[in-house]
Amino acid sequence: MLRGRPQDLPWTALDLGQPVGLFTGRKLTGLTSDAAQCRGLLTQAGVRFTALPARHDGHCGYDDAVRLTDGGARDVALSPANLGIACPVAAALAMWEWNVLLPAARRHFDARVTRIDHYGSYSCRRLYGRQAGAWSEHSTADAIDIAGFRLSDGTRISVARDWKGTGPKAAFLREVRDGACGLFATVLSPDYNAAHRDHFHLDQAARGARGWRACR
Repeated sequence: MLRGRPQDLPWTALDLGQPVGLFTGRKLTGLTSDAAQCRGLLTQAGVRFTALPARHDGHCGYDDAVRLTDGGARDVALSPANLGIACPVAAALAMWEWNVLLPAARRHFDARVTRIDHYGSYSCRRLYGRQAGAWSEHSTADAIDIAGFRLSDGTRISVARDWKGTGPKAAFLREVRDGACGLFATVLSPDYNAAHRDHFHLDQAARGARGWRACR
């Protein structure tokens, strides 16, 4: 059984084209320490991207950011376009699209996700914009805030507007939030606090192989 699902074993190599397994999320987060491997995995999976120059702004910056480009294995646009994100976040977004977003949209709406609306990634700031304390994962482009989705049939789904309720939009949002938890180190939704009432925060915080993971 295990030979048939290598993604469920901690020592096997990560393959972005495989279904999500028990250790996929930790392997994706582990890419924060190996930009070359991460970019190689994107290329192997057919994900088109441009590597961005390193950026250093005091406590902030990145060495492993990429910009996802149109075409290739990915079929969902990001809005606004030209987003720069850390490579492990890009890898997890690709797997989220293939394994979570597209199947959920088919189940709930018989449609495709064509666009992800977001509030950005890189921002040189501390958690919650405070003057002191820990730095946000946004300060290294290791996070992205997702505001909503657009479908091929014209449906628009907003975290702010549609999270509460019992209809298909609310069910879709909860399904894709839960699915993100197997791919990102941290997933925060409106269930977490008021600061996340209008978006999903997804990040790849590097907390070590046995580090805690958050899904709320």
